[in-house]
Amino acid sequence: MNEDPAIEPDPEARVRLASLILRLRELGISDRKVLGAIETVPREAFVPDLYRDDAYLDRALPIECGQTISAPSVVAMMTAALELEPRHHVLEIGTGSGYQAAILARLSRRVTTLERYRTLLELAQTRWDLLGITNIAGIVADGSKGWPTQAPFDRILVTAAAAVAPAKLVAQLVDGGILVAPVGPVDAVQRLTLFRKEGTRVDTRDLGAVRFVPLIEGIARNL
Repeated sequence: MNEDPAIEPDPEARVRLASLILRLRELGISDRKVLGAIETVPREAFVPDLYRDDAYLDRALPIECGQTISAPSVVAMMTAALELEPRHHVLEIGTGSGYQAAILARLSRRVTTLERYRTLLELAQTRWDLLGITNIAGIVADGSKGWPTQAPFDRILVTAAAAVAPAKLVAQLVDGGILVAPVGPVDAVQRLTLFRKEGTRVDTRDLGAVRFVPLIEGIARNL
């Protein structure tokens, strides 16, 4: 678990951050560790300059390579659902801006994050370096296959929608491990689903409706 201090937001950003934390509490997100991580990781550092003033609004924002950074409430809900402990090794599928990985890194021992866009991973690494976050390993890879060389993982978080339950990724969990992923069609509302592996059995729980970009196989060639 990374304990390095985060960059302090400017006074106006602190006010917007306080409003965001209040909104998250109103939405029923009460996990103190998760809220603390959101307070210490400056979301404005993970969005393009054009959207910095909107960084603490509870909405998804555009980032590079035609992707998005998830709304803070979605980040908080998915993180809380993982039930993270300081000893956990987490696999993230879809680095994106690097914000979700930074949140996970505050709450776990190590994060391995896979991204198909080299541009996104390089930008994310720059942001983690600026914030002094050192327990994230970013890899350009096909996230749909997971990362079997380091499996099994205590927790897996998928930040792109799989059309069906991601059996290959569930197989890379430890016994008792948790995977959280949006599941459903690309052009419709998906269901955020929790998979808990218990021996040979996999229990599932529906966490609600979400919209994510699709989980695409392969590595992007040009970006």
